[in-house]
Amino acid sequence: MTPEPDESASVPDESSRDEHVAVYLRLRKIFGDPATRSTAARKRATKKEGASVPFAAGRDPHGLGDVISGLAAKMGWTSPLARSELLASWSELVGAETAEHSTPAGIEEGVLTVHCDSTAWATQLRLMRTQITTTIAQRYPSAGIESVRFEGPNAPSWKRGPRSIPGRGPRDTYG
Repeated sequence: MTPEPDESASVPDESSRDEHVAVYLRLRKIFGDPATRSTAARKRATKKEGASVPFAAGRDPHGLGDVISGLAAKMGWTSPLARSELLASWSELVGAETAEHSTPAGIEEGVLTVHCDSTAWATQLRLMRTQITTTIAQRYPSAGIESVRFEGPNAPSWKRGPRSIPGRGPRDTYG
């Protein structure tokens, strides 16, 4: 009598298989015969009913402005776009005469910096600060402007270097 070969001895168990064999068997199980596919593979293969039906709800074309504003909101670009619009429309915001004598320099940490032609214009715009801030908040709420700083023309500074001491300055030695 010859003993029959044991079938379990010819097929190694999963712990003793090589890694590449295990990967192959797993992929064959997932992508192989459709009858033996896993439920995850069957879910990927199914299509949603009515997903591409013409004239269905939500299939109407949208305007370019709606698409761009939706994209900007989705990507988080509304604040930088509102800030650039604010800087570009400064003359409409404060008026033509005021815009001739003032220029928005930039926005840092919620503070709009405006350079003015003279100290008189800087003082006049400081007096109008609440009105300008209110107008900005109404027109561009997503810009995040908390305050406005008006700067006059820069005067020459006699300070030299990071350390200077207070004193008389360049009196008789100037020029």
